[in-house]
Amino acid sequence: MQYINPDILPTVFKKRNSSANKGCFGTICILGGGIGMVGAPLLAGRAALKTGAGKVLIGFAQKKTPLNCDILYPELMLSNAMYWLKSNISINVWVAGCGLGQSNLSKILLNYLIKYQNTPLVLDADGLNLLAKRRISINTQNNLRPIVLTPHPVEASRLLNLTVKQIQSDREGSALALSKLYKSWIVLKGKDTIICQPDGLIMKNTTGNVGLATSGTGDVLSGIIGSLIAQNISLEEAVPGAVWLHGAAADLLVSQGIGPIGLTAGELSEAVRKLRNQ
Repeated sequence: MQYINPDILPTVFKKRNSSANKGCFGTICILGGGIGMVGAPLLAGRAALKTGAGKVLIGFAQKKTPLNCDILYPELMLSNAMYWLKSNISINVWVAGCGLGQSNLSKILLNYLIKYQNTPLVLDADGLNLLAKRRISINTQNNLRPIVLTPHPVEASRLLNLTVKQIQSDREGSALALSKLYKSWIVLKGKDTIICQPDGLIMKNTTGNVGLATSGTGDVLSGIIGSLIAQNISLEEAVPGAVWLHGAAADLLVSQGIGPIGLTAGELSEAVRKLRNQ
């Protein structure tokens, strides 16, 4: 087992070429935000921006786009999910599940994404719940696209048909079992988040604090993971790098007197940006 630290993440903290343009840093599309849950993909999208993605698209899991513009972050490009799924825009990575809901439309959108897109996929939240219920499936026999699953212990218990107690009593074993089952990267969230690569290598993160125990922090993490992948950082650095940054951002905020009590998910992105630029 390996512990995550900045020494093994050189590309994550590499300075940018002064002649680069936005096309150098990728396009990420976040699919989620069913009725009543519009904030989730916005949190992920804002995090992706602050982590350095060149372009961030939000695809809402609704027939009509609920927002024309994110007033606080007008840089985000908003539309309904099917518009982006059928567009000719080159998308480097998809993040799906943030506030997605489990409606029939959500199932249709995810199945369309899995069938017709072959770029890397980060699957979170209701995407994992739909997977556990077998309303969607990923081709584990011939899966050429990199997939990152980011369950918390309850979601992991559904995916493995175990109790939460069983998951928590052997977090490393649970992450490994999920990775083998879905031929995917696994980010088993919680205290000392566990990462398991498809080849079985296990990594543990030690950054973070109880301030992360609040709504929306998982959406932020998904946005950070997707953002780093979009920036053409290898998954071997992007996934553990995102987890490290997410926890380190919470630690930085607490050191400044912001939390842990009352720390909000939306505050993490600014700290992530500061850490990458240091």
